[in-house]
Amino acid sequence: MLKEILIKRILQEGPITFETFMEMALYHPQYGYYRRTDTVIGREGDFYTAPHLSRVFGATIMRQIEEIWEYMRRPDDFIILEMGAGMGYLARDMLDYAVSKDIYNHLQYYIIEINPSLRERQSEILKGHKEKIRWYNSLKEIQPFRGCILSNELLDSFPVHIIVVKDGLKEVYINTDGEGLFEEYRPCPEEILQYIDEFSITLPEGFRTEVNLRIKEWLREISGILKEGFIITIDYGYPAWQYYSEDYPQGTLQCYYRHQKSDNPYIKIGLQDITCHVNFTSLKKWAEEMGFRTIGYTGQGRFIVSMGIEEIIKEIITPDEYPFEVARIKSLLLPSGMGEGHKVMVHYRGSGEPLLRGFRLRNEVSRL
Repeated sequence: MLKEILIKRILQEGPITFETFMEMALYHPQYGYYRRTDTVIGREGDFYTAPHLSRVFGATIMRQIEEIWEYMRRPDDFIILEMGAGMGYLARDMLDYAVSKDIYNHLQYYIIEINPSLRERQSEILKGHKEKIRWYNSLKEIQPFRGCILSNELLDSFPVHIIVVKDGLKEVYINTDGEGLFEEYRPCPEEILQYIDEFSITLPEGFRTEVNLRIKEWLREISGILKEGFIITIDYGYPAWQYYSEDYPQGTLQCYYRHQKSDNPYIKIGLQDITCHVNFTSLKKWAEEMGFRTIGYTGQGRFIVSMGIEEIIKEIITPDEYPFEVARIKSLLLPSGMGEGHKVMVHYRGSGEPLLRGFRLRNEVSRL
């Protein structure tokens, strides 16, 4: 059905950018992947994220936020805002860990969720902490606050432009013959050319890659509501120099359907996830332009180890559970799992120079 809607739009309005196509495929109000009533994330769905592996992940993030709260002099009204909360497992595991800590009585947990069906599932999973949770449809509904903005695998789902080098730099557009969809190339607009120049990107003939400009829009929005505090971003990605290197001549775009990976976004439109890696150099640079400081950047595995994973395991994993949990925890830590491909980046707005525990083992901000 969504394919027919796309074809009709293109016939009426002309070719659309890939960014517009991806926006519709993921976020169309009725048929977009993230707006469907049957969207499921996890083993029964199309992909899973770190919270599906072990509650150790949520406990680790909460432990870091507890340190943040202490650094901010233990404010009475401390907000944690999560965007892209999925099934709600990360929020549940964080709050389960916090319930015995001082911070629990001083925090409120905001979730931005545009899918009513997912919101219902989150509500059920989080029923043990219902007095702590508030749901919102967008950032525009939230008043400025002090606290922490958290996202786990959010930025990779932002719609992207696709560019190719075919007798010069071109942007990918989607056209139709009335029955199917096909790509065509057009000159890049000024905003993409500025991006190429801003990050000193040089691409050889035949190269194909992505440009994510939505990250800057997102940062501008959250800059307007975070008076003081931290942004914790967890996602998979690279520095710009690596992202746009010969290691990735066809870019990083991937699609997921029932845990099967594909690089074809033009099949199962609205039924499969479409994702691209994050240019963490852009996240750092744009956040700093908006008045934030980049506190740390490192692999997820090193971050979790730095946070004291052995202490966390002793705290929340029983001896009987451990044999079943160990393989899942390894997937969070090891390079063969999520340990290296997934990164943790933290930004800060406020006074002082916080040194966070999560980056004690290695802080790779200088590599960006």
